[in-house]
Amino acid sequence: MASLEVNFDGLVGPTHNYAGLSYGNVASLNNADAVSNPKQAALQGLAKMKAMHDMGLKQGVFAPHARPDVDALRRLGFTGNDSQVINKAAKESPVLLRAVYSASAMWTANAATVSPSLDTQDNKVHFTAANLNNKYHRSLEPQTTTALLKAMFNNNDYFVHHTHLPEQPFFGDEGAANHTRLCDSHGSKGLELFVYGASSLNNSIQGPKKYPARQTLEASQAIARLHHINHSQAIYIQQNPEVIDQGVFHNDVIAVGNENVLLCHEQAFLDQPSALDKINRAYIGDKPLHIVEVPTQSVSVEDAVKSYLFNSQLVSLEDGSMMLVAPEECKNNSNVSQYIESLLSMNNPVNTVKFFDLRQSMQNGGGPACLRLRVALTEQELAQVNPEVMMSDDKFSTLITWVDKHYRDKLTDNDLADPQLIVETQTALDELTHILALGSVYQFQR
Repeated sequence: MASLEVNFDGLVGPTHNYAGLSYGNVASLNNADAVSNPKQAALQGLAKMKAMHDMGLKQGVFAPHARPDVDALRRLGFTGNDSQVINKAAKESPVLLRAVYSASAMWTANAATVSPSLDTQDNKVHFTAANLNNKYHRSLEPQTTTALLKAMFNNNDYFVHHTHLPEQPFFGDEGAANHTRLCDSHGSKGLELFVYGASSLNNSIQGPKKYPARQTLEASQAIARLHHINHSQAIYIQQNPEVIDQGVFHNDVIAVGNENVLLCHEQAFLDQPSALDKINRAYIGDKPLHIVEVPTQSVSVEDAVKSYLFNSQLVSLEDGSMMLVAPEECKNNSNVSQYIESLLSMNNPVNTVKFFDLRQSMQNGGGPACLRLRVALTEQELAQVNPEVMMSDDKFSTLITWVDKHYRDKLTDNDLADPQLIVETQTALDELTHILALGSVYQFQR
């Protein structure tokens, strides 16, 4: 059965800002209070989407969430109309105001875990939005994410949408950032690799000591059950707690996979030799599985976190080779750049690299892979996807015009208290609803 890799990139929202909300994310903390440029951020992301489309890859758009989340503030006791609620929060709890203004939903690798129909017992594509319960500002996202997914994949004969996992700490779930599918091709049955940071119920599994482990084993197991993944097609591997404590807050900051290639740092997993042996033995394809370990002496964990080498995308090209889609920070880091040159000459499918300027996202801790949710779809399933969320030349032009019309080119912490910013954002998303045919995803109380 022919299947395609379809990447849905997060469209950066009008409130893109650097609030430093994400403990454990080094880039987010280091750039807290910097001046952001929402317009530039959105245009950088759209340029990447268009480039992928121009290369013949299937590319979609994942709409931003409505921010600020004024209803979240109302649930916490702030009263009045939108402007009054924002004004009170700015005076009484600036930290809460920052949280409800977060544009972190742009990183759609955290949006959900997706299992293609080839791996599920009912032969449907399964989606579970991540509960993101480790951070308050991200825990506001699951309901809207589910609504957006349903607006994009809205045929129940092909797609199944699950309610996000319970929001208790036992089931911390961060979506596809900790999930990789290894297979001969996107049209083959695959091995779904779930990577967790700790266990909530098994005290013998030691987690990190400094930063939180955001993905639990119990959450990963629950997702596999919900998606009816065949037991032989799911495997659970623990991320190395020591690298979590060095700022590797998700597995996609230390490893990336595509089809029959797994590129990982040599410190990515706990007891790595055993972990990789387990993956090799579980792999169900006929082609050789290429596991490429990046030595610490070539690229340190610090360099990996600074450059986001492993938060690059690996994408399959028509000739059977693969391309590394990397942030420009990889090109500017001499150790990483030298390693990429050597990678391209190794005996594996990766033989080309393309660098993108995603600085606005990178400064908040998200690279190319963070921005995209990968969905493997058959041609028949792709035909059921809301066509208005798929990238095209016309859609690109429309979205560029939309961004230029509605986005600010400068956003500071003080701007978050400006009631006009709410009006601008809601007006923009009202228009985007029609551009992407999103129905009633956004509900504003003006």
